[in-house]
Amino acid sequence: MKINFENLTQLEFKTNEAYKALRTNISFIGDDVKVISITSAQPNEGKSEVAFRLACSMAEDGKRVLFVDADIRKSVTVTRYGVDKETQGLSHYLAGKAKLEEVIYTTNIERLDIIFTGKVAPNPAELLGNSRFEKLLEVSREAYDYVIIDCPPLGSVIDAAIISQKCDGALIVIETDGVSYKAAQNVKKQLENSGVRILGAVLNKIEANGKGYGRGYYGKGYGYGYGYGYGYGYGYGEQKDKK
Repeated sequence: MKINFENLTQLEFKTNEAYKALRTNISFIGDDVKVISITSAQPNEGKSEVAFRLACSMAEDGKRVLFVDADIRKSVTVTRYGVDKETQGLSHYLAGKAKLEEVIYTTNIERLDIIFTGKVAPNPAELLGNSRFEKLLEVSREAYDYVIIDCPPLGSVIDAAIISQKCDGALIVIETDGVSYKAAQNVKKQLENSGVRILGAVLNKIEANGKGYGRGYYGKGYGYGYGYGYGYGYGYGEQKDKK
């Protein structure tokens, strides 16, 4: 089945160029990095937008990409991009209610396929830790050049650590002035303690020349920033630690 994104707006030039730089930096990390998880310390840091737009940028570069929305607790993808029909998703597959081929959808973005979250599940951590998720990644490695997985904030729930253990590396999205140094370090330590390879950090909502906000990538010696900004609701979270 093909999915059309009705609310997918075109990025401005600087924004688009920054995503190109991010995808290029990732490609230089090595061809052994194909499955990438993306998380943050807390909700509303822009993690889901970064993950989805990175997947789109990779597809535009001629790569075959699978975007997996693994935030079974509270996804924003369907409502944000105006998905035009009801879908089954990751929770249905992990619970044994659907086959893998039944939850992978083609999209109106060439070379980009997607797995939505599906129905909200009462036990997402247990579902993500089962063998069916490992099978999904095994099959996807063979079929796609990249698999981008949007995870819940690691400062809120443990799901991202469970997912990232099975990936080739993780990116951390950090909102400038929106999350404390301590909270960001806690996410880094949790991933490291889980044996996860951290590829770098995407610094989001940076003030660019005093005008608006921007986003940057810092990892493996690379860095950039540009003017852009957005915000959205997540549905749950924690108090910001400003100490």
